[in-house]
Amino acid sequence: MTTYSKINASRNKVRIIAGKWRSRLLPFTGDVETLRPTPDRVRETVFNWLQNKIAGARCLDLFAGSGALAFEACSREAASVTAIDNSQEVVAMMKDNCQLLDCQNMDVVHADSIAWLKKNTDIEPFDIVFLDPPYSLDLLADCCRLIESASLVKPGSIIYLESNSLLENLQLPATWKWLKAKKAGQVYFGVCERIFL
Repeated sequence: MTTYSKINASRNKVRIIAGKWRSRLLPFTGDVETLRPTPDRVRETVFNWLQNKIAGARCLDLFAGSGALAFEACSREAASVTAIDNSQEVVAMMKDNCQLLDCQNMDVVHADSIAWLKKNTDIEPFDIVFLDPPYSLDLLADCCRLIESASLVKPGSIIYLESNSLLENLQLPATWKWLKAKKAGQVYFGVCERIFL
């Protein structure tokens, strides 16, 4: 897992790849060591996979961190993005970046992601969910189960998963099927679709 420090704060920027804010560099805090932005080449691949789904989509970025995935989705005309993070500092930076871009379609929420999943069981399902928890916490399987049990996805919804271990070994809900999976460096990533049984 990549870590960052105040010494490297000048390097703590994430680049928006495409859309209305293409090539814009956004700062993110250097004080939170667990921040690990999804690499550019991974985001480029993922959003190529999602190119016919992202415009007009309701998105959830459950472990927003630097905001790389959330801002990329907004840049590519997602209808809305709910971005959640448990760090007050990270949330403040994301809100600053929303102001910097005049981003009107992102709701940045300061919350523990697992607690948020357990609490929000009666909201409209999302079209796309980005699920990229800190690797060391081993939360992917629990998050998948909670997302499904809370009905936060519906048939046709797409779920992006990222890990530092092989995703095909992950226990997914029976209603999810793999569409694509790939590895880039030490990052395993892929997308699933919520289906009818």
